[in-house]
Amino acid sequence: MTEIRTPRLVLRRWLEEDLVPLSEIHADPVVMRSIGDGRPRSAEETAGDIEAWEEEWDEEGFGVFAVELLGSGELVGAVGLSVADAPTEAAGQVEISWRLGRVFWGQGYASEAAHAALEFALQDRGLERVIAVLRTGDSASASVIDKLGMQAEGAAQHPVHGDDLTVFAIDLTQYQE
Repeated sequence: MTEIRTPRLVLRRWLEEDLVPLSEIHADPVVMRSIGDGRPRSAEETAGDIEAWEEEWDEEGFGVFAVELLGSGELVGAVGLSVADAPTEAAGQVEISWRLGRVFWGQGYASEAAHAALEFALQDRGLERVIAVLRTGDSASASVIDKLGMQAEGAAQHPVHGDDLTVFAIDLTQYQE
């Protein structure tokens, strides 16, 4: 089982008991406004997300991690890697993403977990390049992207809502632990 420990977090594969707390995170419209089509997800949709993430782990050797607090085991959210399907400018590339429960915002958990996931991608899995897609106005995620050392590559449009997006990237030669 793939597991990464940081000073405050554990990044691990998904467990059955993660469905309820992740469903609560996915039900929060403020959390979800910059993710996917911007709408909250039902428990059934969340179960489908977890299933898809686990399938990607099995097929690609990487995926989206469940992120828990090291001491308490409380689920903080989801951070990790997936093969992007949209927007067109990102399709087929490995994308890093994150979503944390609102109670965990502003404490550096997203940056800590994203850094661990990026290191996993570039060092452990041997990926040459990782991208991130940012919805315009998402300043918190822009801060995480900046801390990861990713550089803007170009503009894109959200395929459903037409929101303005920016595609960022980092490759192995740019990465510094």
